[in-house]
Amino acid sequence: MRYFEDVEVGVRLELGEHHVSRDEIVRFASEWDPQPFHTDDAMAAASVFGGLTASSCHTYSISSLIFSRNPKRMAVAALLGSELRFPFPVRVDDVLQLSDRCSEKRLSASRPGVGIVRSRTVLTNQREEETFVMDASYLVQCRAT
Repeated sequence: MRYFEDVEVGVRLELGEHHVSRDEIVRFASEWDPQPFHTDDAMAAASVFGGLTASSCHTYSISSLIFSRNPKRMAVAALLGSELRFPFPVRVDDVLQLSDRCSEKRLSASRPGVGIVRSRTVLTNQREEETFVMDASYLVQCRAT
């Protein structure tokens, strides 16, 4: 676990990867986002995507899963705000890599024991296409003294 004091501005951390299967895409979408380009091969092939793609909800969930399983994750107390983008779709058999880079940090003026960290989290496929980009601000716990 990385506390506020451990976070270094400008340093990129590789947080892990995830292989996306066809069954995972269809299973997630069937329950949470049942659009035909997420659930039906033939309809997906005829869509603007030209094939089955993961939903944006699924893509975000993958980033959260990788983040939560990594021992280098920040000791986040709260998400203060975020901006999400999905530049390229996630496709069957993509291997997604999650990275995070802090752009700024400061101690909270109003809340002792936490700092504010701004970072960019990126999920990239094996073709080096960014499938998910999140610019976010977090409250991050400081180390207990």
